[in-house]
Amino acid sequence: MRRFFMFCVLAVMFPYVATLALRGTIKGLESSERGEFLSGRQIRLDRQGYVDAEEYLVGVVARQMPADYEEEALKAQAIIARTSVYRQMEDRTEISQEELNVDFLEESQMEKMWGKPKFLEYYQKIRRAVEETEGLVIQWEGECIEPLFHRCSGGQTREGDQGHPYLGSVDSQEDLESDGYLTVDIWTAGEFTDRIRQIKGGENVTQEQIPDSIQLIARDDAGYVTQIQIGSHSFDGESVRMALGLPSADFTLEGYEGNVRAVCRGQGHGYGMSQYGAHKKAAAGMKAEEILEYYYRDIKISKLFEEDNE
Repeated sequence: MRRFFMFCVLAVMFPYVATLALRGTIKGLESSERGEFLSGRQIRLDRQGYVDAEEYLVGVVARQMPADYEEEALKAQAIIARTSVYRQMEDRTEISQEELNVDFLEESQMEKMWGKPKFLEYYQKIRRAVEETEGLVIQWEGECIEPLFHRCSGGQTREGDQGHPYLGSVDSQEDLESDGYLTVDIWTAGEFTDRIRQIKGGENVTQEQIPDSIQLIARDDAGYVTQIQIGSHSFDGESVRMALGLPSADFTLEGYEGNVRAVCRGQGHGYGMSQYGAHKKAAAGMKAEEILEYYYRDIKISKLFEEDNE
């Protein structure tokens, strides 16, 4: 299970770039106009000061999901982000940003990413998503889940392991319409060999073995490669995916004019909620909680600290 968790963390981060955190101010929007979160739970920032946990989520959602996605999809992402933060906080009322495995964007970074003309619109849109889901988390058997998500699947999400029974494999055919759903990469035999030799156990792979020795051994039910043989060694699909820099492990490898060609479907590890799928389901009229109940199995969405606010 530890191995499963580690590669999921790496896959969620790929291809995002880590960001530094420092609370800023909204240009043209006074604090009295945007309200104030008072959850009673705080994040201690790396550099200085504290920020309310709900306020922190605005920057988390801004980093995790495109701001032009449907509002119900953004609400679903806000609940996911909150679940991740509160899961790590457990029963504490304070946690340092360094302890959290959840990065966020400061306001100046949002403005740079979206541009000044869209900044205020997108900021307010994401803030509404956080405000309108305030306090809501995803639970399974009374505990906050590890709410894995990805940009888009290969058409079907993946079944979780024993430690993640709430991650069911469901149809997500909307993902086939996503920008970047299908990618093609080509390497020379030498380039491919150099990348594979970076994987543990791949040191003995030689250029002369490529591409003839590449053999797919197994895929899971969602189509993601779980085992592949290259040369005399067998590798798991995620290791090969990371070594080759592919956006997902739903790929094929084949010889192409003496080179190696990879055709890859989807972006991310394929577990949990597909963000693009959520966007399309929201556009079709599904609410945030319905979207989450579709992608996560046997869950309960409720206010974790509801009693604190009574």
